[in-house]
Amino acid sequence: MNVSIVKRCGVDPHTLPEGKESLFLNGCPDVFELSDGRYAIIGKKMTEELKSLLPEDAGISPGEELVVVPRFILANAKQDIPDYTG
Repeated sequence: MNVSIVKRCGVDPHTLPEGKESLFLNGCPDVFELSDGRYAIIGKKMTEELKSLLPEDAGISPGEELVVVPRFILANAKQDIPDYTG
């Protein structure tokens, strides 16, 4: 795969006061922009726990996982994610 991380979206979550309670033992939820325009999310894998709660028109394909991140992680990253212009 010829892709690289361009930047972290938002500031380092370890520096956010809200993050102190919800940091993972060996890491932290985070959001990164990739060189191909996609985003990489570090979060807790919760596919099995939440897939039955998805609406009928949503699904998880083979090779995909549903991950959960605290609200403050997305709010922090939002400043670096452009609006969708369709």
